[in-house]
Amino acid sequence: MSQIHHVVHPLIQHKLTLMREKDRSTNSFRRLMGEISMLMAYEVTRDMPTQLIDIETPLEPMQSPVIDGKKTVFISIMRAGAGFLDGMLNVVPGARIGHIGLYRDPKTLVAVEYYFKMPADMENRDAIVLDPMLATGNSAVAAVDRLKETRPKSIRFVCLLAAPEGLKNFTEAHPDVPVYTAAIDRGLNEHGYIVPGLGDAGDRLFGTK
Repeated sequence: MSQIHHVVHPLIQHKLTLMREKDRSTNSFRRLMGEISMLMAYEVTRDMPTQLIDIETPLEPMQSPVIDGKKTVFISIMRAGAGFLDGMLNVVPGARIGHIGLYRDPKTLVAVEYYFKMPADMENRDAIVLDPMLATGNSAVAAVDRLKETRPKSIRFVCLLAAPEGLKNFTEAHPDVPVYTAAIDRGLNEHGYIVPGLGDAGDRLFGTK
């Protein structure tokens, strides 16, 4: 089975189109990313395990399924991954949060780590790595390389946009990690940005240049 999951739900595609528009305000861009992340959370948690608990409805007792959100860790690749985080937490509010700080060297495009913080007992947790863009794939590969040192129970990677080059790089490095993306764009330009893309997600999210 392919490890690349292209999520083509009409609501996600509609909101992504709005985010791509160059004149979209920072506030609107941020809001749309939060909305898309909630919809993507639905897809990436589709097979999340549940357990039965005893409850009482207004009419009678029953056993009903619940998820153990505390076993899920949302891992934000800083800084743009933060834009995905709030929407995911709206869907799974009990999840733990991890952070990986990476920046891309502008000359080599190689990812350089500057921060790493995870919850305890990662061996018992399902990790969902969040980064809006999978461009060259170097940052995502480096993040998952580092994350695997903590031996989480499972790992999934979620992004808004992916380039074919990034998907190839990532799946060759981590063939065991499923990728969930809302769009697979044409490719990369000479600066390593996804085209047609939506620009620099971090700059657009935080209103910086």
